[in-house]
Amino acid sequence: MGKGKSDDPKDLKKKENAKMQLKRNIGYFNGVSFIIGSIVGAGIFVSPTGVLKHSQLNVGVALMIWIASGLVSLMGSLCYAELGTALPFSGGEYSHIKRGLGSLPAFIFIWTSTFTKPASNAARALLFAEYATQPFYSTCPAPEVLKKCLALAVLWSLGILNGRSVKMAAWVQTVFTLLKMMALSVIAIGGVVLLIGGRKESLARFEDAFSSEIPNASQVAEAFFQGLYAYGGWWSLNYMAEEMKNPSRNIPLTVLTAVPAVIVFYLLVNISYLAVLTPKEIVSSVAVAVTWADRVIPSVAWIIPLSVAVSIFGALNSSMFTLGRLSYAGSQSGHLPVLISMLNVHSCTPAPAMIFSTTIASIFIIPSDLITLTNYFGFSTWLMVGLTCASLIVLRYREPHLHRPYKVFLPVPFVMVAMSFFLVLAPIVWSPNLQYVYASLFMLGSLIVYLPFIHFKLHFAFFDKITCYLQLLLEVCPAEGSAEGKCE
Repeated sequence: MGKGKSDDPKDLKKKENAKMQLKRNIGYFNGVSFIIGSIVGAGIFVSPTGVLKHSQLNVGVALMIWIASGLVSLMGSLCYAELGTALPFSGGEYSHIKRGLGSLPAFIFIWTSTFTKPASNAARALLFAEYATQPFYSTCPAPEVLKKCLALAVLWSLGILNGRSVKMAAWVQTVFTLLKMMALSVIAIGGVVLLIGGRKESLARFEDAFSSEIPNASQVAEAFFQGLYAYGGWWSLNYMAEEMKNPSRNIPLTVLTAVPAVIVFYLLVNISYLAVLTPKEIVSSVAVAVTWADRVIPSVAWIIPLSVAVSIFGALNSSMFTLGRLSYAGSQSGHLPVLISMLNVHSCTPAPAMIFSTTIASIFIIPSDLITLTNYFGFSTWLMVGLTCASLIVLRYREPHLHRPYKVFLPVPFVMVAMSFFLVLAPIVWSPNLQYVYASLFMLGSLIVYLPFIHFKLHFAFFDKITCYLQLLLEVCPAEGSAEGKCE
């Protein structure tokens, strides 16, 4: 027999696995878990009051807005599904904006995200610490030092987990998503049972759902804004497209499973709250799910605070996973230091990217007042969604022959672009604040870094020595296809 090159599929698979690159370890169920885990945090348990409050306590309008917000989120996720299947790379919006609109808009995105996303993770970690420590302190507030120490411990535990094993991180995400969905199921089923039981006061709220005062246009828009915020996270799957098994099939299928599932659960949970509590009680409650549990299942009401902590933990794990991929993609494109795009030689995970994003989040925890500054960057999220959907439109006309396993109906991205820019301008017009100016200046401040280091490629030789030293210390090397290391 000849000793030519083997075409055996097993040999080809071994060669593929031997490459230094991210591995396709995330399947359909993992993808569903990541999307649901990203969307469902503490909000639906604690304070789903914004929509009802701005709907003037009109039950019918509030439920319609929950549905409409979910459908807009589904439209956006379908736009992202086309981009994710056509360009299955890590980095989510960053990679798509760079391909469609160029390097500068992509750099502004990663510059802003490097500040806002770790701050969001820090806020989640502190909220988890709040719920995890409160049972031990009864009516007294838990010490701030204890909460910050626990928040840091959770951040670094998840950072290390995500930096060591993608499979383990995906397993953790699946487990915690199942736990939070079980908790939501308890609330949803409890409400349905009460309605079937025919409680007159409960049924009356739904029979006269539109009898309350009808909100005006600006109130409806504000309620809609609150609803869309509750669905935030539907874009998370594209950050891990490079690690999805069979992305052409699994990305659209995952989106069409996860987002409608969240819409149904959100609707059922809100109906359940309204079956037990009056609209005024919901709006005035500090933690709606806890109040609901005290009325319906008082003997096991403790399960709800525990469920909130579980939900926050799952959302934090998902957010940290995606943020690591964003840093990795930015480094591969030369927008962040080259070390961040290197992979661990043993696990093929972006360990430096995880260390980078976790370190920034830790900085936000220590003086936690910094987190409040990021509240004024909320408009940037929808700005980037709008730019991403605009990239889809640009690529449809500029690269018509790009292989697209899934194509969204073309008017959908146009609607998403219009919706996104409305959501960017609305809060600034309705409640102008000087902090919005500061946030915009911070985003434009990225030019101070972009022009010398990215456009003109200014480089300092001593950075290479630091990179080589850290490369040896962390046992990482460049991914195949990325910028080559300079450790000659």
